[in-house]
Amino acid sequence: MKRGLLLLGLMLLPGLAAAVPGLTAITVTPDGQGGETWSVSIQIVALMTALTLLPALLLMMTSFARILIVLSILRQALGLMQAPSSQILIGLSLFLTFFIMAPVFDRIYSEALTPYLDEKISLPQAAERAKQPLRQFMLGQTREADIAMFARIGKEAEYQTPADVPFTVLVPAFVTSELKTAFQIGFLLFIPFLIIDLVVASVLMSMGMMMLSPMIISLPFKIMLFVLVDGWNLIIGTLASSFYL
Repeated sequence: MKRGLLLLGLMLLPGLAAAVPGLTAITVTPDGQGGETWSVSIQIVALMTALTLLPALLLMMTSFARILIVLSILRQALGLMQAPSSQILIGLSLFLTFFIMAPVFDRIYSEALTPYLDEKISLPQAAERAKQPLRQFMLGQTREADIAMFARIGKEAEYQTPADVPFTVLVPAFVTSELKTAFQIGFLLFIPFLIIDLVVASVLMSMGMMMLSPMIISLPFKIMLFVLVDGWNLIIGTLASSFYL
């Protein structure tokens, strides 16, 4: 997890190494009177500021959004408003995200971060190398129609190859595609549970039990159906495999 956050943060820093090679955290300067003056490098301040954008990167440039939306829709379809809790869904989505993104993070670590830490390449070069695996992942999940829409809005020229798509177009197109995919999966999840609700409501209506809420009766049946088909295994397995089809 820490490696993934560091790799995402690396791509925010394309220009920090322009002044000097490397990041000096603390500078000690003699004051001429036998003492010393300690100062923090402005590059470290910029680095810590850039790290505050990591949550946005995690949400918008990884598989996190799709997973969380699908799990939230699943909870709604089951009729369970508070179980599993939002904290559990976020935690599950986070760990699934790092599992799914592990090949991407490993490539960034070996191709960009490790050479930079060994001082073999500069920070801008490391940032450029770190973009490529993430770009490849996002392009694989992004619809061409969404890329074309944002290119048209931004009055961009037609792209000849995927490498020509800039990040300013790719990121919003990726997010839009992820939202579409998440809602499509959520719609399919809703259908079997909706059928159970309709059947229970019809039975109660035919029996004249109109004062009894159908949700109370249908909830145990929906939970039983979800358990019998091993729902968690199906949902999590399908979500994980959907990113590498």
